[in-house]
Amino acid sequence: MISNPNDPSLQSWVPTPPDSDFPIQNLPFGIATRLADDRPFAASIIGDQIIDLHSLARLDAFHGIALPDGIFAHPDLNPFIALGRSVTRQVRERISEILRVGTVHDKFREQQREWLIPGSAVRHLLPVSIGDYTDFYSSLEHATNVGSMFRDPSNPLLPNWKHLPVGYHGRSSSIRVSGHSFPRPHGQLKPQDGPPEYGPSRMVDFELEMGFIIGKGTQLGETISTEQAEEHIFGLALFNDWSARDIQRWEYVPLGPFLGKNFASTLAPWIVTMDALEPFRTTGPEQDVPVLPYLQTEGPKTYDIALDVLIQPAGGQPSRVCQSNFKYLYWNMCQQLAHHTVNGCDMRTGDLLASGTISGPTPDSFGSMMELCWGGTKTVTLADGETRKSIQDGDTVIMRGSCVKDGVRIGFGDCAATVLPANS
Repeated sequence: MISNPNDPSLQSWVPTPPDSDFPIQNLPFGIATRLADDRPFAASIIGDQIIDLHSLARLDAFHGIALPDGIFAHPDLNPFIALGRSVTRQVRERISEILRVGTVHDKFREQQREWLIPGSAVRHLLPVSIGDYTDFYSSLEHATNVGSMFRDPSNPLLPNWKHLPVGYHGRSSSIRVSGHSFPRPHGQLKPQDGPPEYGPSRMVDFELEMGFIIGKGTQLGETISTEQAEEHIFGLALFNDWSARDIQRWEYVPLGPFLGKNFASTLAPWIVTMDALEPFRTTGPEQDVPVLPYLQTEGPKTYDIALDVLIQPAGGQPSRVCQSNFKYLYWNMCQQLAHHTVNGCDMRTGDLLASGTISGPTPDSFGSMMELCWGGTKTVTLADGETRKSIQDGDTVIMRGSCVKDGVRIGFGDCAATVLPANS
């Protein structure tokens, strides 16, 4: 049974609510453990049911696919991703065949208790081992807003911005999977008058981003063209690049982000494959300044992914504060990856490249509190009447994303984390 796993008419024998992030057309990948033990396994998900790929493989579900023994028993997806898109595509197709109504793989349905687990019975782990993390600055609206607030409203962009995808190297060790919490960071703060002082940040902020995971790596000296880029990208996941704006403001000149960024970042547990996103391919903004040949692309190179950010105070209800879209990015993933490697920088399987804050053209689509509150001159009002200019202790920030077309909704799962009081 071979058919398009993105077919909108496909139905699964696993009950799947119509508003689920995870219909049979999605089938993302992650890493989980059962609550009853600590053994990690590669996983997928349909509805609210977790698919234990290691247990499924032990039932010979992937017969005929070139998979090493135990490939789904690793603590991260890196060995699986490194097999290449042709193999990972076959695995996703086989999972789809097993789950669909009218399957010829009835024996696996009969054995479902061995490999299909309620979502409440697992704990999610970071899906990949991230050797390196790069954060870009690719939203025209975000860069314009920041430049207007802190530099020159009449000329907010730096001269290089429309000629290359600006980025910086982040800190991979402090990236955690959705559901974690972290203490408010300390650092140097500079009052308007007087010398710098040390203390906890008063301006913790979220940054709404999407991250893409490198699948096929390269050797030092090799480059990746915009045409080759998609073959090196395994999939996308929601990402929150937390920021401490007051620490950042004092330290960032002349070398950019450092302690204001590296205290915590949050990655969603599920990586949605490039294949699953194919029906939602679209075009991004027109690039009105000609780019050098190595950055030129043809055809639609981005995706229509609606994005939301919600703030949930301790003991309260979530309030949506932002609605944006991945397609708003001025620089697309193919251009980001081509620029990253044009100097011969090698990519490794599992590396994370993040989009940078994704802001849209309207105030309700700005992807950070700094923009929503315009540098502290405005407030955001939550559902219970509380107001915010930055993220407070006990607040949980929740990011969500989804694509909808032809009656199919592909989601990314929650990307959530909670800010705790600063350590003494």
